Amino acid sequence: MEIIEGIHRIDEASSNLAHSNVYLVISGKELVVVDTGMSGNAKKIVHYIQKIGHQPSEVSAIVLTHYHMDHMGSVKELKDVTNAKVAVHVDDADFVAGKKPFPKPKNVLLRAVSSFIKPTPVDVDVLLNDGDIIGDLTVVATPGHSPGSIALFDAQRRALFTGDTLRFDGTKVTGAPEQYTWDSEKEKQSIQKLSALDFDIMLPGHGEILKADASKKVREFVDSQRKT
Repeated sequence: MEIIEGIHRIDEASSNLAHSNVYLVISGKELVVVDTGMSGNAKKIVHYIQKIGHQPSEVSAIVLTHYHMDHMGSVKELKDVTNAKVAVHVDDADFVAGKKPFPKPKNVLLRAVSSFIKPTPVDVDVLLNDGDIIGDLTVVATPGHSPGSIALFDAQRRALFTGDTLRFDGTKVTGAPEQYTWDSEKEKQSIQKLSALDFDIMLPGHGEILKADASKKVREFVDSQRKT
C-alpha cells in the first residue's frame, strides 16, 4: 500500500509485533528498499514493485536498518534479483557480511531459534555513517538495538523510518523490547536524538505507521521515560 506519495509499505502490518515491515521509497526512476523481512520475502517485494509499474532493475539500493534476521533475511536473494547495492551502517556491516558471528540474543527462545535459522550473509556495498545521504534519505545513527542501528529521515516528505529503535502498536509509541536490544542505555540516547527531529510520519520496523502528530508523540514518549 502507498502510505504517502513515493513511500510504500510492501509487507502489510500485523497486530503481531514480531512481524517486520518492508518499505519502498520512490524518487523518479530510482527505488530504495528499506529492510527485507525474513527469508523468502524477496518474491513478494519483486511482485509488488512490478504491480505498481516498476522493474526490479530500478532498485538502486537495499538499506538495512540493522542486521537482525527479520530485517535482513531476504537481502541476499533480493540483491541477486535486482543487482542493487546493499547499504548498512559500518558497525553492523560485518554481521550482515558474515565476517562476524551474530551476538547471542538475550531471549532464550530467540537464542534457540537463531542457532537454527540464520540469514544468508551478503557483501555490503555501501558503508553508512551518521549524516550520509542515500537516495532521498538521510542516515541517522541510532545505536542501541544493535551496534549499527539506523533511522532514515526523508526531510522532503517529513517521514522517519525508525527501524526497531521506535515502534507504534496503534495506541502508543515504545522502544524495542529490552530482551532483543544490544545496549538499552544507548538505545535511550538514540531515542532522545530522534525526538529532536521534526516529522509528520513515523514508519517503524514493527507495528503500525504513525501518521498523526508523530514527532510530538515521540517527544511525549521520551518525556514519560524520564519520569520513570
